[in-house]
Amino acid sequence: MERMQHTLTALIEPAVTAMGYELVGLEYRPSRRNGLLRVYIDAPAGITLADCEAVSHQVSGVLDVEDPIQGSYRLEISSPGVDRPLFNALDFERFAGAEARVRLHGLWEGRRKLCGILHGVQDGCVMIEEHGTHYAVPLERIDKANLVPDV
Repeated sequence: MERMQHTLTALIEPAVTAMGYELVGLEYRPSRRNGLLRVYIDAPAGITLADCEAVSHQVSGVLDVEDPIQGSYRLEISSPGVDRPLFNALDFERFAGAEARVRLHGLWEGRRKLCGILHGVQDGCVMIEEHGTHYAVPLERIDKANLVPDV
């Protein structure tokens, strides 16, 4: 699965950046009937529906030519939103000081989820402070992470 994520990112990112957008990340959920490829984009001025449509058209063309996905799937282009997903070490560094929800692959130190303040990345571990306790979570143990919106 991680190999497919890397392949898709390598195909899609040049097209997205050439259009003036940032590829925040992508989620690929294969399925026998109808998989899902969700691509998150951003821009300094924010993202509109017209931006999503333009990127969808361009990315569809790249995927049609390269054909990296077997079977049928839906392509969704989206803004990262207020609960922005965090995909890599750079994201965890960029949003140090923000609150995030983190879901882990299996149990890690008896936990499946953490919710706390990000303190960047050290030695391949995401530093998270939850209720005064500091955790160093190996990046590869993180299944999904999102910022917690300020309300």
